[in-house]
Parts: sequence; C-alpha cells; structure tokens
Amino acid sequence: MTQTRRELFRLATGGIGFTALADRLMADPVSAAPHFAPRAKRVIYLFQHGGPSQLDLYDYKPALTRLHGTELPDSVRMGQRLTGMTAFQAKFPTAPSIFKYAQYGPDGMWLSEILPHTAQVAGEICLIRSMHTEAINHDPAVTFFQTGFQLAGRPSIGSWISYGLGSECSDLPSFVVFVSQGKGASQALADRQWGSGFLPTRYQGVKFRAAADPVLYLSNPDGYSSTARRRYLDDLARLNGIKLADSGDPEIATRINQYEMAFKMQSSVPGLTDLSDEPESTFRMYGPDSRTPGSYAANCILARRLAERGVRFVQLFHRGWDQHGSLPRDIRLQCQQTDQPSAALITDLKQRGLLDDTLVIWGGEFGRTVYSQGTLTAADYGRDHHPRCFAMWIAGGGVRGGLTYGATDDFSYNVVENPVDVHDLHATVLHCLGMDHTRLTFKFQGRHYRLTDVKGRVVRELLA
Repeated sequence: MTQTRRELFRLATGGIGFTALADRLMADPVSAAPHFAPRAKRVIYLFQHGGPSQLDLYDYKPALTRLHGTELPDSVRMGQRLTGMTAFQAKFPTAPSIFKYAQYGPDGMWLSEILPHTAQVAGEICLIRSMHTEAINHDPAVTFFQTGFQLAGRPSIGSWISYGLGSECSDLPSFVVFVSQGKGASQALADRQWGSGFLPTRYQGVKFRAAADPVLYLSNPDGYSSTARRRYLDDLARLNGIKLADSGDPEIATRINQYEMAFKMQSSVPGLTDLSDEPESTFRMYGPDSRTPGSYAANCILARRLAERGVRFVQLFHRGWDQHGSLPRDIRLQCQQTDQPSAALITDLKQRGLLDDTLVIWGGEFGRTVYSQGTLTAADYGRDHHPRCFAMWIAGGGVRGGLTYGATDDFSYNVVENPVDVHDLHATVLHCLGMDHTRLTFKFQGRHYRLTDVKGRVVRELLA
C-alpha cells in the first residue's frame, strides 16, 4: 500500500501505538502460561556436543575387564546399524574402560574417577543410564535432540519453551545460547540448532559470543548517540507499524519487538557479561578456566547470571566429545574443562536458592560403542557412535536427586531396564515447566505440530 506524506503523519500520530499493536498481534496461539503448577521456571541445558562415552563416565561395567579384546558377541549386537566408520571392520574387539569407578551420594551412584566434582553433587543429580535415540550420525542426532525430529526445519526446544511460557525478563531474550570449544575432535554445529523453525522468529535463540560485543551489531556505530538510536527506532517503528496494520504479517511485529529488545540489551548485556562484580570465591568454584571469556566455565557462570535475571532457557553447546581415537587422553581433557564447572553450577544455583526452580540438563546426542574403533591397547582405544544406549543427567526443578534410573546389558550396548527416548525426555522437561507436551502445539501447513511429534511420555519416576 502506497502512503502519501499526509497519510503517513496521520497514521503515525494516531490513537494506537505501533509497539502496542505489535504486541497485540504477536499474542501467542497458546497463552504464555503453564498448563498446571510448574516444578521449574527455567532450564539450563549443558549440551555436550559429539557424544560422551557412557562407559567411561557413568555406566560401570566391571565384568568387561576380563573380556578385554574379545569379540563382541553377535547375540549382543544383533545386526544393529553401524556407522560407515566401523561397518567394514573385520572385528569388533571389546574395550573396557580403563577408568576406576566409585559410589557417591546417599544412594551409591557409580561415577568415573574423571568426574571428581560431579561426584560431590551426586545427591543432587538424577542419572539416566537408559537413554536411546534413533539417529546414529551427529547432525541428525543433534537435530533430533534439539527439535524432536531428525530433519532440519522444526523449532528447537528452547524456542518451543519460549513460545509456550513467554519471558520473565523484559530486557534480555528469553532464549540465550553459548558455544564453547573443547580440546577433542569436533563436528560442525549449525545455528539452526537453536532456530525457531516455523514458529515466529522472535522465539529463536540469541547467540552470545566471547567478544567485545557479545551480540552482533548491538553497539552503536562510532559517533552515533543513544538518543539518535532512540529517535531512529521510533521512526522505524511507525513505518513498520503502518505496514503491520495493513498486512497483519507477524514477522513485521517480530521485527518491531526485536528492535526494541536490542535497544534494551544495549544496557542490560554489558552488565550481564562483565564478571568483575563476581567474588573470587566464584572463580575458585568454577575452576581455572572461569576467567577465560568463551570457555565452558565462564559460560556456566553467565548461565547462572542469566537464570538470576529470569531468562527462560539457556543452552551451552560444548564441542569436542567425538572421540573415535585416543579416547582415554581426550576424554580426560574434556572432563578437565567440564566436570568442575558443571558441578559448580549445581552448587551455585543451590546456594542462591535457584536450583529448586531451575532444571539443569547434561548430555550429548548419543553414546559410544563398547567395541574399539581402530587401535586397541591396554591404555588406548577409540569408540564409534552408539545410539542404542547412553547416559544423561538432570538436576533441580522438581527432579529426584541421587536417583540412578535405567540399566543396560553387560556390554552397555542395549537398554534392559526403563528405556527413555528423546521424546520422553522432552515430555518430562515440559512437564517440569508446567506444560502438557500434547497441548503445546503450533499449526503449520494444516497440521498441529508439537516438540514431541506423536510420541513421548512423562517419566514420572524421575520426579521428586
């Protein structure tokens, strides 16, 4: 629609404010409120990208020691799908973990010696040893965990939660993402893993960087004042509002909303990311990397600071867990980077009274095989991808601390007790937040979609 100068000023000074109009037109198809009383208000998801080995961290199999180097029985493998990296191996030699295990917490949770700090919070975490997934390669497996579907294009879990519950914070995004690099082999990580898919783009994750400007283009250009920025945004909002009133396009409303959020973040983000007000005890708690911007430890501190400010969903992606070779060396390095900060986050949240209503999730996209990929010696081995069984833990937000749930066979190859799949995990997370996963839907191309697709059950045994 073409506007004359006179019409433009008439509309721009009309009785309805365009920002208010945008808010009204952006009202969610579901109310931004829980379906029932929530156990948690927010989520911090510590995603370990690459597939941590459950055998070397959480799934204690002492009987494997006497089977070192022996062929994995066909009765265990049962012709299950293999990756292209090991499908043509002539042999599948069993590789027991070289790490010692001990029991921790009030219920005797078995944990590896390379998780000494996690061991100290064993009473707070719920260890799920019976996770399984459908995907066997990294990208579809990560996409499955993030969106509930192996093909790209659907909203991420953070976007779904932001859509369903809205935000508790007016000057920060409801969904924030950090990415850190570990010391092991890494796979590509696409920005779409925190995208909003077919939901309005206001629900996509905002990636914070370890840079002078944590969010791209947040600062004003040199010589451009905040007052000038405010006048520019007001004028732009009027122009966008005219188009919005004419077309009703929700993406225009998103644009107005996001410009306003960016303006607010110019004040809120510098204070958030400046850790100079943290006491020395915080840095000692989170470990030696915690003063290094962009490290996993520093990002864990920022996750806690975001939780304090009411951000709904914070996700840390830590790369480096793809250990096809030299696993004993590389997994040690990964744990040196992640074990202390992960445990410190639990302790820190609890000390501040935030753990009860913050759900913390730790885990990757799949596990690793019991058989060795490549060289197998007494002290060295690698492991291929393994979707049939792996381990994750959750804590806080109404979860039963100290619980070990599910079990695998003697080779940590198949789930034999209390299986939990990706949709079950998603359904349980939504339940902790007060949402019925079957009711959190969005109509797209004639179908009502949901995070859990057509499956999923709430694993009530995990709940306090």
